[in-house]
Amino acid sequence: MKILVTGGAGFIGSHLVDLLLAQGHTPIILDNFSNGRKENVPSGVKIYKINLLSEKVERIFEKEKPDIVMHLAAQVSVAKSLENPAEDTAVNVLGTVKLLQYSMKFGVKKFIFSSSSAVYGYTSEPIYEGSSTNPISFYGTSKLASENYIKLFNTLYDLPYTIFRYANVYGPRQRSDGEGGVISIFIEQLLRNEAPVIFGDGNQTRDFVYVDDVARANLLAITNANNQTINIGSHTQTSVNLLYILLSNQLQSPQKPNYKAKREGDILHSQLSNLKALDCLKWQPQYDLKTGLDYTIEYFKKKMKNDL
Repeated sequence: MKILVTGGAGFIGSHLVDLLLAQGHTPIILDNFSNGRKENVPSGVKIYKINLLSEKVERIFEKEKPDIVMHLAAQVSVAKSLENPAEDTAVNVLGTVKLLQYSMKFGVKKFIFSSSSAVYGYTSEPIYEGSSTNPISFYGTSKLASENYIKLFNTLYDLPYTIFRYANVYGPRQRSDGEGGVISIFIEQLLRNEAPVIFGDGNQTRDFVYVDDVARANLLAITNANNQTINIGSHTQTSVNLLYILLSNQLQSPQKPNYKAKREGDILHSQLSNLKALDCLKWQPQYDLKTGLDYTIEYFKKKMKNDL
């Protein structure tokens, strides 16, 4: 199948492109490279370097006529969403709506959307798909609004979809600059012999899921889980303090963490149930946290060595 992957040069998107190629599909990447990197993309894959809101995106749909759209491109920073909610809304909501319109116009067979556990806000654990959705950041709000547009396009125009609500995704190629994942940030700080920064008391918990598992969920959604909203997580929670201990032990680092004030918009605890993913996709994580951390540490060691 011909599959348009928005954000395909980014962290999760590039792993998905690798998997699609391995399974015999033809991925086409749409990415503005604000977060994506050319070196993440295998040679021979068609790339359109373009902003999601550009009118030229419609011409790409007209030319390529993709069978499937996998929409991963987004403004993903909670902090930036609080600083500039208008930009967050433009990229995440209007960008999604435009893609939905083009998908309808040019006969896309399915729309697969990368959402976030940020749509839930404060809730009890574990978090199920039927849990209340009360986001505490504009980022979470924009993701939830996009979900609602996707569902309405299905109701009004019969455009099939699968919506994924990701836990905290980590792994090779994740950026550690800006507001990247806490794992990539900690690893690079420890490798540079710097004190990792922990916001709050470190007792907040996260559900960490390895990037290859996330890519596999997207692959399975091509032929499964039509018109479903599904959590993609490990069904476990790990405190930020414990994460620091695991990484400092694996890297044999003597650095102690530097605690700073809690950030606005950060949830306290997160543990996503993955029972629906098992039922609808026959999906469950294949990588436990230790294995995933080993692969991620090895990647960053090689990267830092090559950057010297």
